[in-house]
Amino acid sequence: MAGKKRGMSLEDKRATILNIFHESKSVFLLKDIEKIASKRGVVLQSIKDVLQSLVDDDLVHAEKIGVSNYFWSFPSEAAVKLDGEINKLKTQLAARKADETKLKGDLAKSQVGKEDSAERQALIRQVSLLEAEVETNRLELNNYNANDPERFEALKEGASVAFDSANRWTDNVFCLQTWATKKFGGMDLGGFFKSHGVDDSFDYVEAS
Repeated sequence: MAGKKRGMSLEDKRATILNIFHESKSVFLLKDIEKIASKRGVVLQSIKDVLQSLVDDDLVHAEKIGVSNYFWSFPSEAAVKLDGEINKLKTQLAARKADETKLKGDLAKSQVGKEDSAERQALIRQVSLLEAEVETNRLELNNYNANDPERFEALKEGASVAFDSANRWTDNVFCLQTWATKKFGGMDLGGFFKSHGVDDSFDYVEAS
């Protein structure tokens, strides 16, 4: 007798819904996402909550226009966000290592003639805390690589990939502008786009 089919995990559901946006590069209503995602195996009752978790993590954009809520996300945005998070973790890790090195040096100096002083004990505690922070940051950074090695490796390809991604994102924004203008031709959307950083100065990135 065949075993019961295992349900999708939360991460599987998030990835499935995010892929719907990235494959189509379109703007959706909630009912559209529910229809497509349910066909791909995501439990209908969970789709709204999963979508909201993606919005909360800035992986999907949500905007109310008129009486309806619209959702969208483009592939290059996810890559830029992940790249930023990885760089932030690397910076934190480097800072913690520098602090740890300095404290170890101070600790070594404090040991001279003060074998068990209060200062030495305080430094020992600080070093222990920093070592724990360094390990936490290291594990978190490694977790990005372990959970999504293909994207992590792609992000390391260099400046040219980041350059191309930025301009693809610009393409997507212009596509969104065109779509919104056609969809809501009677509405003034200039203020909406400016509030999201899309003004007259918004343009493609040029290589320096």
